[in-house]
Amino acid sequence: MDYHDWTGLTVAIADGVATVTLDHPPLNLMDAVLLPSLRGFVRQVRDDADVRVIVFQSADDEFFSAHGDMGYLTDPDALPTATRAAIAAAPDTPVPDGLNIIQALGVEVRALPQITIGKIAGFARGAGNEFLMSLDMRFAAIGRSGQAQPESLLGILPGGGGTLNMTRLVGRARALELIVGGQLVDAEAAERYGLVNRALPAAELDAFVDTLARRMARVGPPVVAAIKTTVDAVAPTVPHEAYEVENTSLYALFGDDVVTTAHRQVAAGVQTRDGERDLEGLLDRIA
Repeated sequence: MDYHDWTGLTVAIADGVATVTLDHPPLNLMDAVLLPSLRGFVRQVRDDADVRVIVFQSADDEFFSAHGDMGYLTDPDALPTATRAAIAAAPDTPVPDGLNIIQALGVEVRALPQITIGKIAGFARGAGNEFLMSLDMRFAAIGRSGQAQPESLLGILPGGGGTLNMTRLVGRARALELIVGGQLVDAEAAERYGLVNRALPAAELDAFVDTLARRMARVGPPVVAAIKTTVDAVAPTVPHEAYEVENTSLYALFGDDVVTTAHRQVAAGVQTRDGERDLEGLLDRIA
């Protein structure tokens, strides 16, 4: 298959492994470009028998994906525009009633027949981290990766599946710590909490993930399907009803104060490379 149509993504396929590189400067925002491209890719790769494992990584040394576009809060047209583009990218894949487009993307990723792997060697916050949590597994570079859900500091909650999948991965108490506290989690803490499978020395991350992906790609699709089905019988996916609760809770929090806060944070440097390098510190200083 030809995967060259998806702006902000480069896709290389070898030995049954599709390596998908997020390359959407300056911050790999989950915006009206990257969301449609990811959703279109997911729809396309689902039926590609030549791809058995998918590895998601970033072309940016500092950022896997900064977060969703702040325009979703400051511009009333931004999220509808991104939603329409993402729907058009996979027109035969309906968005379930009650779910927003970021939640829908996560559900579709988790339902892929292939094994999906996230390789984290930079910051992943907000919708970027929500995307990672929808994958089958994640591996993080020590000293280079950081994950966070900072939405509470905007006066909202992680509404792209983040509240649900964070709880699924790390448990209730730690989910509350990370979501309400909005802290940045380094690779070692992410491993202890169960947010990633392993924390690895940065110099070893590429080789480890490449070797694992190629090993997994040698397993036949019927075997992978049987394993996924059996594992999901004990660790089931998040029910759609829970996503509906999350989405309703998210929009119930939207209001003029959230928009005002978002404008103030953007003016202070949020969604700039300098500001995003220490986003938590910036948000604390202007709180």
